Amino acid sequence: MRVLITGVAGFLGSHLADRFIADGHHVVGLDNFITGHPDNIAHLIGDERFSFVKHNISEFSYVAGDLDGVLHFASPASPIDYLKLPIQTLKVGSLGTHNALGIALAKKARFVLASTSEVYGDPLVHPQPETYWGNVNPVGPRGVYDEAKRFGEAITMAYHRIHGVDTRIARIFNTFGPRMRPRDGRVVSNFIVQALNNEPITMYGDGSQTRSFCYVDDEVEGIYGLFTKGDANPTNIGNPVEFTVRQLADLIIELTGTKSQVVMKPLPEDDPKVRQPDITRARTMLGWEPAVDLRTGVARTIDFFRGLAGSPRMAGTA
Repeated sequence: MRVLITGVAGFLGSHLADRFIADGHHVVGLDNFITGHPDNIAHLIGDERFSFVKHNISEFSYVAGDLDGVLHFASPASPIDYLKLPIQTLKVGSLGTHNALGIALAKKARFVLASTSEVYGDPLVHPQPETYWGNVNPVGPRGVYDEAKRFGEAITMAYHRIHGVDTRIARIFNTFGPRMRPRDGRVVSNFIVQALNNEPITMYGDGSQTRSFCYVDDEVEGIYGLFTKGDANPTNIGNPVEFTVRQLADLIIELTGTKSQVVMKPLPEDDPKVRQPDITRARTMLGWEPAVDLRTGVARTIDFFRGLAGSPRMAGTA
């Protein structure tokens, strides 16, 4: 196959490119590096199965040649990014999704939307099944990301129903692992970088809020399975094992041996109190189940960030 991956220089996009190439497929990667980083795809440059286009998918987009798949993974995805880039976030969720769907329609290619658990907002149903419509504040600071993804789902389903595009919607829950951007505002990367630098570990709220952390290899395998075997209905892809943020901090403190102390700060507006996917659909339809436990995944991620020690990326300047 030959597939287009938007946001290919991002955390998930780059791993997804690796997964397709590992199966012998060809990948056209597209990114404008607004939050992605060239280092994430440096190992693919020169591979005959990979080509790269520097472009903003929110603008008019054209890709030459046949395509079997379009996987739309371009978007700021961490709070620090989409709060700093609210208009770009809304544009890539609306105009960018529209453009990517247009490419899929023109090429008669299968389309995958990288949606998010944030479509559930601060949920009133726990765990969250795909049938839950969510509890989202559309005018709050997080609304730019939540509503961009909800619109993305709506237009994806419209292209499926009206134009017959073969579509998939992956609702991605908290994912972590190598190639996360240091200091990107996500809880795993923040805690690890702060711990390795013996800085105070900033915990928002009292740490009792929960998250379900999926290691990147598992997440990518679920998305790849959704591409090959899924259907058009939204599908949760995430790890159903739930942890408190405090438990995560304690694990990272233990594994890094840091001298850092936890410092508590107020919980941001509309921050979800709980987050846990119901993955019944993924289990039954795809035969998919996460395999990497939190301790193992965090240890691997710590090793990755240790490898960046002293780099401008760890200092937050690149």
